[in-house]
Amino acid sequence: MPDPQTTLLLIFAGVAGLLTLASAIGAWLHWRQPAGQPSPGIANLNARIKAWWGMVALLGLAFWAGKTGVILLFAFISFQALREFISVTYTRRGDHRALVWSFFLFLPLQYFLIGIDWYGLFSILIPVYAFLLLPISSTLGADTTRFLERAAKVQWGLMICVYCLSHVPALLTLQIPGFEGRNLQLIVFLVLTVQSSDVFQYVWGKLLGRHKLAPEISPSKTLEGLVGGVLTSTAVGAALWWITPFAPWQAALLALTINILGFFGGFVLSAIKRDRGLKDWGSMIEGHGGMLDRVDSIAFSAPIFFHLVRFWWVP
Repeated sequence: MPDPQTTLLLIFAGVAGLLTLASAIGAWLHWRQPAGQPSPGIANLNARIKAWWGMVALLGLAFWAGKTGVILLFAFISFQALREFISVTYTRRGDHRALVWSFFLFLPLQYFLIGIDWYGLFSILIPVYAFLLLPISSTLGADTTRFLERAAKVQWGLMICVYCLSHVPALLTLQIPGFEGRNLQLIVFLVLTVQSSDVFQYVWGKLLGRHKLAPEISPSKTLEGLVGGVLTSTAVGAALWWITPFAPWQAALLALTINILGFFGGFVLSAIKRDRGLKDWGSMIEGHGGMLDRVDSIAFSAPIFFHLVRFWWVP
């Protein structure tokens, strides 16, 4: 196996090659459009590809900066995702103290604990301490209007956007025998596998999609897109076994697991969006929507992936 730096360079070079090919196809499709008759679909495709260039470059910069860079990047992603989540949920003045605690205490503390490798506390900080202290904080506002609903929304937002996403940089804390210095490759495996599933579900859905899964939740998702996307991205995960401590069959099983969880992550967040009458969580990423639209699948797959690897590969 090549050294870690060479491996990461090879991976990013491969991703850059795929994006270059996608950009060329997008440019060709744009060129073929009849004059004065632009296609919204092609415009959206090119916007998505352009955004992917930016996201890959940002991830590469974080990898270059090492563990601190990755932690800071995902802390920013969590902050933006939580901001989007809270901005569309019902809160009142009595929740302001709990929101301050969420954004400026629990979020940075969660990532700080990961930075110092304190697994015992970062694994329970939010699901135990935050879940108990935030409702207590809200009661100090003496506002009982829809209290249970408001408290649950703040807790749920913190859980998805901070606790779950923080398990991506937490992969850097795992001490796997024979895999020292290569933990960034676990993040590559997770992100490439889950994000490719989103892409392949979109492609297979466009090519073969006939049977809608749940139009009232996600109008564009089809059974054919789900099956084709999950199976294709599972093959991608299996092909990436060489950058992991897993055997090929183990990489395939882990990829299948996180792809299924990633799909349901997007499904659950879509249900919340539809409840709020939204198409996207925001407009931060051109062609993709908000930050939460891009990381919803990772939020559901990251903690499961982390704990599976920790249980089976860490002594």
